[in-house]
Amino acid sequence: MSTPKIAIIIGSTRATRFADKPANWFLDFATKERPDLSFELVDLRDFNLPLFNEAASNAWMPSAAPEAQAWQKKIAEFDGYIFVTAEYNHSLTGSLKNALDQAYVEWGKKPMGAVGYGGVGAARAIEHLRAIAVELQMVPVRNAVHIGGGDFFAVSPLGQNGEMASIEGHIAGSAKALLEDIAWWAKATKAARG
Repeated sequence: MSTPKIAIIIGSTRATRFADKPANWFLDFATKERPDLSFELVDLRDFNLPLFNEAASNAWMPSAAPEAQAWQKKIAEFDGYIFVTAEYNHSLTGSLKNALDQAYVEWGKKPMGAVGYGGVGAARAIEHLRAIAVELQMVPVRNAVHIGGGDFFAVSPLGQNGEMASIEGHIAGSAKALLEDIAWWAKATKAARG
């Protein structure tokens, strides 16, 4: 079996987003921690997705928008997904929800996890994300990375804007657990999909 390929998806498109810092940290951490997996950073900004306006989900008919088709082609390359998400008003970002809606077939029977950040570590956003993932027939994993409270303000421009290394000792355990979950499920679902 070939090495499972995991997308680390940046779920915010705002010009002033914080997501790049934890996403790049997680990519480096994951690459060092799990040589049995390959990782790629996927940025929603690169796809310029319109708001979902298809006649139906691509579970029922092909998407008409070329941007949606390009997005579907990209995410089909992967055997699992780790979403990097903020929490907006107790939920995930609108851009991430729209990106999830722009595909269906490509997500199915693959694991997903999350790295969340904000005052409460995006806990509520990640719970919403898991519920959406179930409907898209993904396999949500138990462990997640929550960058919240003092850790968030230590590395965020809203606080001290420090380096991610300054909080790595606090979040490395959950990052390893998330990667263990993703690795197990990516290998199992990849084998089952053939």
